[in-house]
Amino acid sequence: MSRTTEHIANGFADDDDINNPIQLKPLPKLPVPPLKPTLDKYLQILKPILSVEEYEESSAIVDEFGRPGGEGEQLQEKLLEYAETKTSWVYKWWLQDMYTNCRMPLPINSSPGMVFPKQSFRGQDGQLKFAARLISGILDYKVVIDARALPVDRARSRKPGQPLCMEQYYRLFSSYRLPGVKQDLLVSQDNSLLPEPEHVIVACRNQFFVLDVIVNFRRLSEENLLTQLKRIVEMANQNEEQELQQLGLLTTKERTEWALARARLMKESVNRDSLDMVERCIFLLCLDNPVGTPITDIDKPVDQDHVHLAYQMLHGCGSKHNAANRWYDKTMQFIVSGDGAAGLVYEHSPSEGVAVIQLIEHLLKYLDSDTRKRKLLRAQSICELPYPRKLRWKLSKEIDQDIEIAKVKLDALADDLDLQIMRFTEYGKNFPKSQNMSPDAYIQLALQLAYYKVHGRLTHTYESASTRRFQLGRVENIRAASEQALHFVQAMTGVRKATIEEKKQLMRAAIDHQTEIMIQAILGHGVDNHLLGLRKMADELNWPKPEIFNDKAYTDSNLFALSTSQVLTKTDCFMYYGPVVPNGYGAAYNPHEDHIIFAISSFKSNLETNSLVFRDSLLNGLREMRDMLLGRSTNGACVNGHNEINGKENGQNGRIDT
Repeated sequence: MSRTTEHIANGFADDDDINNPIQLKPLPKLPVPPLKPTLDKYLQILKPILSVEEYEESSAIVDEFGRPGGEGEQLQEKLLEYAETKTSWVYKWWLQDMYTNCRMPLPINSSPGMVFPKQSFRGQDGQLKFAARLISGILDYKVVIDARALPVDRARSRKPGQPLCMEQYYRLFSSYRLPGVKQDLLVSQDNSLLPEPEHVIVACRNQFFVLDVIVNFRRLSEENLLTQLKRIVEMANQNEEQELQQLGLLTTKERTEWALARARLMKESVNRDSLDMVERCIFLLCLDNPVGTPITDIDKPVDQDHVHLAYQMLHGCGSKHNAANRWYDKTMQFIVSGDGAAGLVYEHSPSEGVAVIQLIEHLLKYLDSDTRKRKLLRAQSICELPYPRKLRWKLSKEIDQDIEIAKVKLDALADDLDLQIMRFTEYGKNFPKSQNMSPDAYIQLALQLAYYKVHGRLTHTYESASTRRFQLGRVENIRAASEQALHFVQAMTGVRKATIEEKKQLMRAAIDHQTEIMIQAILGHGVDNHLLGLRKMADELNWPKPEIFNDKAYTDSNLFALSTSQVLTKTDCFMYYGPVVPNGYGAAYNPHEDHIIFAISSFKSNLETNSLVFRDSLLNGLREMRDMLLGRSTNGACVNGHNEINGKENGQNGRIDT
């Protein structure tokens, strides 16, 4: 096969086109689903969540919206016309609804963290050598990105081999989230008339330095990078009083507050110049100070002992440690601490986790590979290296007050996060496969069981499904809280009487349904994006908001008390994030063949939730599901979650035994 076919960013070639790039065909556009199936599926989503009375009220509203000649059909017709004029009819609206309209701070609420395998450094020199290698590995990957020459990802199921949209890969090092008073703006260098950036920003002791990685048209060698990093550390140590400025904390503020503070910063020309250098950099490298937590064994598999590493990546462990040694608006921030902790935090709006994971898999391989060692031997050093430049700031008393307010709020948010890391080792994705079940659907059902055991009900659940088979494709929502899932968890907890064989049948029905809605979502026939498009179409036309979107059931259906994500890695890395609502859980999972890593988050201040209780409920549910499938008796019980969780009020940690 010609490499031409493999290196297409957003299109594909038939066999006849391979030797003629001019005939390359674009990926198909995301379809607009038919109206009636979407409304039917929407009611299916509501049914296991609402009371009978609430469901009947919402059903009547939906029927009125979908009646012949009604608002729904009129908006559907307008949406079809609109879609004809756009590469992707939903992309702009989805980006606004998911990210840029959100006013919450980026740390914890939006930006995921990722922990790399623990490193062993011999003093600061070891830390900087690793950082230099890391920069070099990232730049190695960026060469391929700049050439738009990444091999095209392809679908593995449901028309396997179908090419997938690659655009989000190309946004990793060219994007920046600019705060706005009402709405943020995702800025891309692709749309800029300015030259391609050739610098990295290095954060060290809460100060920011410009590190040019291209000098005299040549990329710096690792030896040169190490020299520059040593110079940066020396400069940062000479300005310890500036460490107290903690300017980076401004990017942790609520987005409207940060937009206003940024406008105050921009009044000074020196600040405008410094902001420009940060906003246009390739990425940030954060050289962190150790946070004083117990040293984790370098060879120890990921488990709860790694939670302090996760906190460091996600929020820097607060203002007393490294929270100000960040700039959260930048897409990619790589973190290397003096105690061997390493990882990243990334701003989510430009891309999904799959693009970040691909980069990290390349990076970790590069750091250990013979290829890097051979490149290092060939690399030529530049004798006359200009010194890195320290960014200067002129801060008013008002800005100082902004920083103090940000400090208090960030520390409170960081202290409130409750993160539990569970390494489940009794089986991995090999067991569901042995039962002819989708591992992802199986784990999603386990999460539904865990939530039900704790709270006595199901809740609206978010799981992303890739729509990258289409141009500018991002994600659709797979809603795991189905009526079939409800029947299964009721049977597993004794609320619904069932034999082991009946439980197996209910489980397969729930997994089959989960698989079917996943297929519909990835093929462009999901519910959430379609309803979003109809709602936004009414806004575009200046029509009164249809009653279906004023209905409390619709509003509540977009508040995800269980926000889940499968993040697959080949290495012992793990990704995680905070809850997306105050009374919710974040639940990231990384299934390997013989084990599964879970990262469960919630807020300590909310008395409805408790990460430890949920983790233990999940642990027992995974055991019960296995035992049931193997024909063993189970004794699952629905826990009175409210009473159990209220123990948190007195600093207790309840454990569920089933």
